[in-house]
Amino acid sequence: MDAMDLEGLPLRERKKLRTRQALVDAALELFTERGFDGVTLDALCDAVEVSKRTFFRTFSSKEDVAMAPTQDLWVAFLEELEKAEPAAGQPLFDVLRDTLLGAVARMPGEGWAQRVLLSRRLAAVTPSMDAHGLAFCDRTSRAALVAARRRFALPGGGDLRPRLAIDLLVAAFHRALEGWAEGPAPTRDSLATAVRDACGAVPGSLALPAR
Repeated sequence: MDAMDLEGLPLRERKKLRTRQALVDAALELFTERGFDGVTLDALCDAVEVSKRTFFRTFSSKEDVAMAPTQDLWVAFLEELEKAEPAAGQPLFDVLRDTLLGAVARMPGEGWAQRVLLSRRLAAVTPSMDAHGLAFCDRTSRAALVAARRRFALPGGGDLRPRLAIDLLVAAFHRALEGWAEGPAPTRDSLATAVRDACGAVPGSLALPAR
């Protein structure tokens, strides 16, 4: 959490956010050093000098805290979706893309990219984190569908197009994240570029001829 992100917040809220960030940083460091299963919740709380009660006021599980960097992005995406003002006739997929890019821009410029990388590496070798991520992704996609239908007068019922647009965005993001993580010195801005490129490839992928 950047210092500028805390300016203007009440003292209690600043302390809460600092404790949350300390838990995320400690979790990623300890899990990376000792393995996810090699760190107990008690050990994590001791490292930050907080009680388990404090931990559970913020996170639901070890998986939750370990995946916080990417989950924070999608929480911001849902918030941005509530404020989106698409141009008349703008395709839904473009609205979703721009909304996601707005959420990326809200992420802290200092440290966030490295936390995402550490979280991804842990998830790759931790089945419970992978399962947690899939469940979170499904919940977020459903929430995005409800918000998009409410805000943009989209067709409901059995029309699959709104959900497919969201699914395409999520798929493009994952491909962007995959390539970004393998690149040199990944940053928040380079992730935004990767997301634009991946989303830009979606129409061509749908029209790609199979010979």
